[in-house]
Amino acid sequence: MAKWFKQLLLGSFIGLFGVLVYLLPFGLELEEKFGLNLLFHLRGAITAPVDVIVVAIDQPSATQLDLPITPRLWPRDLHASLIERLTEAGARVIIFDLIFDTPSAIPENDKKLAHAIKAAGNVVLIERLVYRDTGLFLDDEQKQNRLFEEGPAPLLPIIADATEARAPFPLPKAERVNDYWTFKASAGDIPTAPVIALQIFTLPIFDDFVRLLHAADPTITEQLSSHSKDSDIEDLVLTLRHTFINQPQLTQKIQTELNRDSKMSLAEKKMVISLLNLYSGHEKNYLNFYGPPRSITTVPYYQVLQLHENNIDKNLPEGVDFKDKVVFVGFSGATQPEQDIVRDDYHTVFSNPDGLFISGVEIAATAFANLLENKPIRPLALSGALGILFLLGFVMGVVFLLLSTRESIVLGIFVISIYTFCAYYLFKEAAIWLPVMIPLSQILFAFILAEIQKHHLEKKKSKQLEIQLAEIRKSLGSSYPNRTVERILGNKDEQGICSPCLTTDVAGYTTLSELMDSRDLGQLINEYRDVLKNPIRQHDGHIMDMIADSMLAIWIDNPENSALRAKACQTSLDLAAAVERFNQSQSDSRLLLPTRIGLHFGEMSLRRGDGSYNVIGDVVNTANRIQGANKVLKTRILLSSDVVNGLDGFLTRSLGDFILPGKTIPVRLLELMAYRQSASEEQLWLCEIFMRTLNAYQLQRWAEASQGFYDILKVFPTDGPTQFFLSMCLRYKDVPPTGSWPTSRIDSK
Repeated sequence: MAKWFKQLLLGSFIGLFGVLVYLLPFGLELEEKFGLNLLFHLRGAITAPVDVIVVAIDQPSATQLDLPITPRLWPRDLHASLIERLTEAGARVIIFDLIFDTPSAIPENDKKLAHAIKAAGNVVLIERLVYRDTGLFLDDEQKQNRLFEEGPAPLLPIIADATEARAPFPLPKAERVNDYWTFKASAGDIPTAPVIALQIFTLPIFDDFVRLLHAADPTITEQLSSHSKDSDIEDLVLTLRHTFINQPQLTQKIQTELNRDSKMSLAEKKMVISLLNLYSGHEKNYLNFYGPPRSITTVPYYQVLQLHENNIDKNLPEGVDFKDKVVFVGFSGATQPEQDIVRDDYHTVFSNPDGLFISGVEIAATAFANLLENKPIRPLALSGALGILFLLGFVMGVVFLLLSTRESIVLGIFVISIYTFCAYYLFKEAAIWLPVMIPLSQILFAFILAEIQKHHLEKKKSKQLEIQLAEIRKSLGSSYPNRTVERILGNKDEQGICSPCLTTDVAGYTTLSELMDSRDLGQLINEYRDVLKNPIRQHDGHIMDMIADSMLAIWIDNPENSALRAKACQTSLDLAAAVERFNQSQSDSRLLLPTRIGLHFGEMSLRRGDGSYNVIGDVVNTANRIQGANKVLKTRILLSSDVVNGLDGFLTRSLGDFILPGKTIPVRLLELMAYRQSASEEQLWLCEIFMRTLNAYQLQRWAEASQGFYDILKVFPTDGPTQFFLSMCLRYKDVPPTGSWPTSRIDSK
């Protein structure tokens, strides 16, 4: 299967996986439980609108009024007094989150409450929704069945008849409250309390609303009263709801008329937009909580009772003013023990760790405030969410297969961070809810599947290598180390590999061969070769060529480049030490075999031919040229910077950039001196002073550089690199360098 096809397949799978999960109920639960919670906490608390106030029945009020904290035990004439105080203070709408469905012990108190409600003319009462038995009906098999219908439970008639409107505020029975109904379809599309409150609150601009409606469609206004004070609020709300649902295009028409209107203020236009979105919107809204319990301005019940007509604000907290406000009255405990007694509280995203939940009356006030501000939490449109999920999953699935594990991790963290920030920003600024948990799961899932796929491909390639291994062993035969070759790519006559390449050569071998008998020379070289083989075998190297005094070795048994290069460096040091011991064991000084070592790293080709294997490529040629540079620089082990890049266990001396014989691209050379942990003080000093002096040389400070090289020669009189660069200083002092500087050139001799 083609690689690109696997990438497309994985990307499509991850994208469709996200789409499918989002469409399932599980996906919505996941986003509501964890995604929404994350976004709220990233955003934190925000300021609630000043148009909404909660008057709390709480423990301080119960204590001040010498009453039990349970709201149903409070005398109703007290509520009458509260309504009078709020009316005097200028409250525009008053909503009681208390159920008045039974007579009180003192009938006179019911009359007082009804009179106060009637006089205020702006009171909305919360009612409960219950299932009612509507009688018998016969099914297709003529069996009798009972029909139950959801509807409001009746309130006490004397109080119900006095109200401006009555409405329920049911909340979903869930582990955590995230949303509420604006219109309860199962109860005949009945409007809930926040909807009724908004319609009453916006009555001052209702005539303008009707005017805009008439401009958009004159036939509709015949169903509505042009005078809001004469309208039945509940009937008006239902009529408007059905009108906008049946004519979806009406919203856009009114919006167009509103944009043209020059009579209304900006605040009035915002109220019109709130009504349009309410009546044309979904029957359920997600709550945009402002923060933990009591984030909405909350005033204790008893403080409102202390208000006086001539000194309205005397007993209110600083900044609180009831004029033109919507006031919600109900139980709102300030502590968890209070809530344990009354139990009118709900678990939300902002529930306190100490167990304090948000009260039902504050949730109702939050719902109204969201409608007024036109800022409920809005999930991203289905098409947009599905598009994001598929595109994100597709891209991650494709890209993760192309990258290494480390690169995939970095990219995954980056994408998660960027996506989370975008989701947070839209949530904070526009109350738009992007899916969070599913995209994050997609990224993690794409990474895991990509890694599994890459591991499977590696395993498959490893099996293919087994065939090649036997052939390589056969080709190497008994002349060379026959250790297991673990990493050869492919099964072809020629295969690319990435490996260190080590070459050696004996200084003065031509002269030696002229002086010795061929038989004695052959015996000496065989012993010498055995000395070379041992360090290479010990560090898992493979000798690919041995001709006379020269040798070529590579490393192909480790998947990590750094490990390969470290082994090659270890081999070079051990090989040099072994040759030195070999030379010391010779009794005849003419039989010494001083060995030059060159080491390079890169890509080369492993080729089968005539029953054997060899390696070819620029890396091999460059390694041989590096080995030859030892002759000019009078060094023992030279290597390229590609070999030691990222390795810390070796002491090296940087010699700068060189153009090697037959090459055009400079190579940075270093002298490999020792294992860092076993380096002598003299070697450390040499590296340090040489680095400073070479820097002066490269900056063309000839006097300073010359003096530095002279200082080194006092301690190391035979140091080849120092002698080489000192001669360059003396030359350039009289004839400045030209061409590419500070690259040095080693001429072929």
